Amino acid sequence: MAGDRFLRALGRGVVGHLEQTAGMFALLGGALRNLGALSRRPVRTVFCRQVYFTGIQALWRAGLIGALIGVIVLTQVASLVGKNAALGGQILVWVVIRELGPLFAAILVISRSSSAVAAELGAMRVNRETEVLRGLGISPLRYLVVPRVAGMAASLVALTAWFEAATIAGGLAFSSLIVRLPFLAQLRNIGGALAAQDIGISLLKSALFGLVVAAAACYHGLRVGASITEIPQVTTRAVMQSLSLVVVANVLLTVVFTS
Repeated sequence: MAGDRFLRALGRGVVGHLEQTAGMFALLGGALRNLGALSRRPVRTVFCRQVYFTGIQALWRAGLIGALIGVIVLTQVASLVGKNAALGGQILVWVVIRELGPLFAAILVISRSSSAVAAELGAMRVNRETEVLRGLGISPLRYLVVPRVAGMAASLVALTAWFEAATIAGGLAFSSLIVRLPFLAQLRNIGGALAAQDIGISLLKSALFGLVVAAAACYHGLRVGASITEIPQVTTRAVMQSLSLVVVANVLLTVVFTS
């Protein structure tokens, strides 16, 4: 009997998660079809505010974390292979550009912006601001969702590039000062190991992650009912769904591009 209850609860959880994922992607599709709304000044204003909050205000955090990760990566590489500048540069490109850059930038955006967007939209639902917009003939999808999806996706792409640059710079500075590896030799090795395909894959991953994270935040935020106590719940759901989908998408894209 207990096993049956567990299986039923597990089945309901899986079905509910699939329904939420389907609803999130439906919302994302609607937002992408209405990107033309960015040509309107009020929508562009919301877009710029989202870029400022998600991207610009997170630059110093992304730079600091990136530099520290660069130090960690090259410390471990140096402990394994010694003073091998060529191998160190190659590993830095493999680890940071292809994997860690988009993933860590996405986690940073999820921790800061996904929860904030879900809570903001949830509060607007509780205060019936979305109904007021509809009463004025303004589409909540075009005014609330489109600029946030576009702003978070664009910000995540920029943060990924900034994070990767800070990681490489931090790693090179550490290895030059502490491990005594020649800076210019390492820079040349990284430039030789870095291909246009690596940059393209990194930016593609970050753009897709940004769309998924923004869609999850907007979807769950707009699902709040009339109670303010639902806001923390939907915020948690948005963060957890964003993390799950980003990890799954990263695994799938890595398999596709390395096969």
